[in-house]
Formats: sequence, C-alpha cells, structure tokens
Amino acid sequence: MERNHTIIIEVTRGDMVESRHRCHAAIVDSTGKVLDSWGDVDQYIYPRSSIKPLQALPLIETGAADALGVSDPEIALACASHMSEPHHVDTVRAWLDRIGLGPGNLECGGHLPRHEGAAADVIRAGIAPDAAFNNCSGKHSGFLTTAVHLGEATQGYIDDDHPVQARLAAILSDLGGVDLSGSARGHDGCGIPVIGMPLVAMARALARMADPEGLGGPRARAAETIFRCMTTHPEYVRGTGGFDTVAMRAGSGRFATKTGAEGIHAAIVPELNIGIALKIEDGGGRASDVAVGALLGRLGVIDDVGRAALRDFLEVPISNATGRNVGSIRIADGWAE
Repeated sequence: MERNHTIIIEVTRGDMVESRHRCHAAIVDSTGKVLDSWGDVDQYIYPRSSIKPLQALPLIETGAADALGVSDPEIALACASHMSEPHHVDTVRAWLDRIGLGPGNLECGGHLPRHEGAAADVIRAGIAPDAAFNNCSGKHSGFLTTAVHLGEATQGYIDDDHPVQARLAAILSDLGGVDLSGSARGHDGCGIPVIGMPLVAMARALARMADPEGLGGPRARAAETIFRCMTTHPEYVRGTGGFDTVAMRAGSGRFATKTGAEGIHAAIVPELNIGIALKIEDGGGRASDVAVGALLGRLGVIDDVGRAALRDFLEVPISNATGRNVGSIRIADGWAE
C-alpha cells in the first residue's frame, strides 16, 4: 500500500505534543515491488552510514576477507557505526596490524568515543584519539583490506576515482536497480564519497541482500555472511545501549538494522525477503529508531520478548536534569492506516 502521508513521530512534554518529525519510508521486496510506503519514496537522499552492509560486500566477494583472515567480528565491524568502546578500537588496531597497516593509514580522521563512559576514560587518560577511534574505522579497515588484497594503492582510497569507491558506486546502481551516474555527489563525515539515490532504490538494494539467491555466486555468499556476522555480533555494529545492537539481539537473528546520519535507517529481513529504508525529513536521528522499530513490529518480526527489550526505543522516555520523566518520543496514532 502506497500512502501520500508520512509517518509522524511526536515529541511530547507533559500534556502537549511539543515537536513532530515527518518520516518517509519504503518496504520493498527482492523483486523490486513496493509492499508498503509512506510519503515521498522516490526522493533522492544520501544513504549515509545506513548502507554500510552494502559497502562491505566487496570485502568478501573479492576474496579479501578469506585471504587475509578477516574474522566474523571484524566483518560486523566493517558494517559498523561503532561507539569507539575498547573492543571496537582494539579490534581495528589488531586487524590493521595483521594486514601490515596501522591507524595512520586510515583516512577517516579521529574523534572522541560516542560512548559516554569510553569518552570519559579517554579524556581521563589524556589520550588524543587517532583514526582507530572513528566510528567508521571498521568500514575503512575493510576498504583497506580489499585494496591490499587486490594490489591497489592504500593511499587515497577515499578519493572519488579510487577503485575502492568505484566498486561501491557500482554496487549501489546494480542492487538499487537505478543508474546513479548522474546523481548528486558529496562527501560523508568520514571522508568517503556519498551518492544520492532514491529512497525506494535503497530499500530495493537492501531487499536483494535479504534474498541472496537472486544475486548468485560470490555476492550471494557475501550477503549471507554479512547478515550472519551482523546479527551474531551486534555489539560490534553499534555498541553498548545502541539501538542497532539492542534491536538485533532482540530480533534473535530475524533482521539486521543499520542507522545512518541525518535520520536515515535501514533494515534487512531475510525471512520476508524485504528491505526497509526510511528518512526523517528534518534529519532528526532521535526519531529514526522509533520509526524503524514500529515498522519491524508491523511486519511481525519482533515478538513480545523483543518488544520488552526495545521498550525504551519504541517510546523513548524524556527525562530532565533531575531524572524526572517529562515526556516521550513516540509514533503518532493512525500511521499505519
């Protein structure tokens, strides 16, 4: 069912709705059929980090992961927007060392951990975070691994014309079923190129990962491996308390989710052969978790135990500085009609 109206995420305070976020969303199957949609799903968006599972495909389908001994947690980390907790940073360092490189080869820049406790530890220790701390360092380690395996230059791998980036652009066009050669271009927060693509095409690409039999050969194996690693090691995809980690644990392997900047969220659901892509119109990330959680619930892939685990993401409590609950972030009534 295609609807003109968007999903509305309400932010309440006391008795009143204080703010509203508009969400555009598409649920697409592996044949490209739109099963459900809200708002303008033909609009071009930058998928940002939500397509990291797609961007990890070359790491496996080129044979790089096998040749260079990339572990399952490392594959999950290649799909991650991690929180720079010790297990994230240490894994990146060990991975790079094993392929003869180091954090200095990462071209993503460094920043403080997104995890509050990890950030406090880094500040207390007087550590200046290098690029291994970047929330995209796992993805970049995957890019470097593929380049090393194929004998490509490791310097400049984030450049638009580097073979690493050319492969990623081809994957988006191929699996999304749309020619992106003339679409808008920009650069992500970690430095790699971003390519504008229709929201519905993003959902189609994710759906094809959900139904890998249609991909054939190495790409099918790569899609299956990525899904398995993400759902088996969700603590490497996001981190302690993060939606994607909590949701994939709650889903018990039934789906994979991946957040992205500016209110983008993605999900891969193999048992239904579908992909989900959504965009919060104003870029408000606080609304995207609520929206993707509601869509997964509507599809019946979250059971009662999972709903309990995700309770504070499906309706996010808002507390003031004293700890008093003063409101919530929730999906508005009537969104599914």
